[in-house]
Amino acid sequence: MDSTALFNQLKAAEPFFLLAGPNVIESEAHVLKMAGHIKDITSKLGVQLVFKSSFDKANRTSSKSFRGPGLEEGLKILQKVKMTFDLPIVTDVHEASQCEPVGRVADIIQIPAFLCRQTDLLVAAAKTGKIVNIKKGQFCAPSVMVNSAEKVRLAGNQNVMVCERGTMFGYNDLIVDPRNLEWMREANCPVVADITHSLQQPAGKKLDGGGVASGGLRELIPCIARTSVAVGVDGIFMEVHDDPLNAPVDGPTQWPLCHLEELLEELIAISRVSKGKQPFKIDLTPFRG
Repeated sequence: MDSTALFNQLKAAEPFFLLAGPNVIESEAHVLKMAGHIKDITSKLGVQLVFKSSFDKANRTSSKSFRGPGLEEGLKILQKVKMTFDLPIVTDVHEASQCEPVGRVADIIQIPAFLCRQTDLLVAAAKTGKIVNIKKGQFCAPSVMVNSAEKVRLAGNQNVMVCERGTMFGYNDLIVDPRNLEWMREANCPVVADITHSLQQPAGKKLDGGGVASGGLRELIPCIARTSVAVGVDGIFMEVHDDPLNAPVDGPTQWPLCHLEELLEELIAISRVSKGKQPFKIDLTPFRG
């Protein structure tokens, strides 16, 4: 499927589309296992799935942290997932030079939140012709995403999405402002809610022997998910793991695979009764009751 056809399919997805998978590629076997289980669940529920995993976590808190298999090996593994399960793929880039090789495998190129204003990176991603998903920076107002999306369009690519992933609240915490999900629609493109990264506590976890790592509030993932679907987002982004306590990256904010079907069933039910995708027409004429 070409990028425009996939983009139109995702825009029209009901109740929402899902970008999901483990945070980072731990091994070929693990990623294939995860992709198979997640596809089984989403196929059963009728949810459009794009499989997500990263080949390199370039912005880890510590230089000693696990980063993944790297570009070349990571793309080989993602290509195998794509061919084995007939799934579109989303993965992130950190440098403009990565966009062209990543675009040969990925259907959606994701721009990390820290890099959401980096013009050269946005333009390089746009020029691949693939869908571009831009995470909103934790330091950004939602209005910034209008400009970021426009950079992609001006580079000749209309297939762009924007993603809310929380806003810094002090030094070691994030909050999700549901108003952002509404305001980001001003970018004139699909709006995605990242319901797992938005519950990180950046560098908020002290390690034995010194140093820090990111913590998180996994128990609140359903809260943010319910809110996002009620507001009427087009897509949900979530990281899922079969053994979160032993995940090498972002364990505290990965959702347990064993609860994925249960959570998605609830979100589908919420979407069926919400009118969040429809603007509320407010009548300000004086009440004459």
